[in-house]
Amino acid sequence: MEERQKIKVGVSIGDLNGIGCEVVLKTFEDNRMLDFCTPVIFASNKTISYQKTELKLDINYHGVQEASKALDGKINVVNVWREIPNIKFGEATAEAGDFAIKSLKAAVQALKEGAIDVLVTAPINKNNIQAEDFKFPGHTDFLAQELEGESLMFMITDDLKVGLLTDHIAVKDVAAAITPELIKSKVATIEQSLKVDFGISKPKIAILGINPHSGDNGIIGKEDDDTLKPAIKELSDSGSLVFGPYSADSFFGSDGYKSFDAILAAYHDQGLIPFKTLSFGRGVNYTAGLNKVRTSPDHGTAYEIAGKGKADHSSFEEAVFKAIEIFRNRKEYSELTANPLKKSRLKREFR
Repeated sequence: MEERQKIKVGVSIGDLNGIGCEVVLKTFEDNRMLDFCTPVIFASNKTISYQKTELKLDINYHGVQEASKALDGKINVVNVWREIPNIKFGEATAEAGDFAIKSLKAAVQALKEGAIDVLVTAPINKNNIQAEDFKFPGHTDFLAQELEGESLMFMITDDLKVGLLTDHIAVKDVAAAITPELIKSKVATIEQSLKVDFGISKPKIAILGINPHSGDNGIIGKEDDDTLKPAIKELSDSGSLVFGPYSADSFFGSDGYKSFDAILAAYHDQGLIPFKTLSFGRGVNYTAGLNKVRTSPDHGTAYEIAGKGKADHSSFEEAVFKAIEIFRNRKEYSELTANPLKKSRLKREFR
């Protein structure tokens, strides 16, 4: 049997003053990871050397000038900068934000060029990354501009997947932002992702209400009745297995959510609070709907423990595995749909 080709996993290093470097290096400190992928870290030799010394990590790496030169069986570090960053663990500095942007831009460029197969991003600080040439509230919005497709913030574990109708916008703007077109677009993106990225042939999706108790028939707001319900009915009539709107306060309190392949929340905290409560440490942030695969851990920079060697790398490690899994699933789906005989079999399976 032909040996499965190792996937090149690009890594943007995130905020150097946070735990990003630590969780990245701890993940690949386990040499068994090199059996699954070829890591390509976008930073610099001196930066990684400083971090591994400060964190007392036993790890060897191979410096390269460009991602295309990365070697299998090695932890590769692309030298994105020559200068030595002034690292101040636990502090939000403009300099750390600048290096986080440099790493991210270099990694995304390599992703677009095919020098890496997938991208896993370490945590950034949304405040110190703001610059004249980078005015994005986070990774997702930047990637949506740089890559092809309609992006969706999709929080995933093996048994829980939560997408967002709206993500990094103020709560006061949520209701106005949710339109029938947006609902149908996000549902289509989730359906396609569940089929192509996760191999679920007939995905079943729950949509959470905008208002408390989904508006209580208009008593606590009319958006659920006027916008969500008609859109859900139209989607259902067209053949999609979409249900709701469900009252968000009780939806996750029972095992009912386990009956669905994915949940679509109206806004950021409505989806992420229950997701992180139920899966913290195992969860992965996946940007669905784009032509390239990007994942990240479900936590932030954690300045309070940065530089102390206390960071748990399990979510970052899971993000690496999920990126590999999704990449392989996409490739398999593409091969099945391209081959007429396999395509016929696939159609039978999807009926």
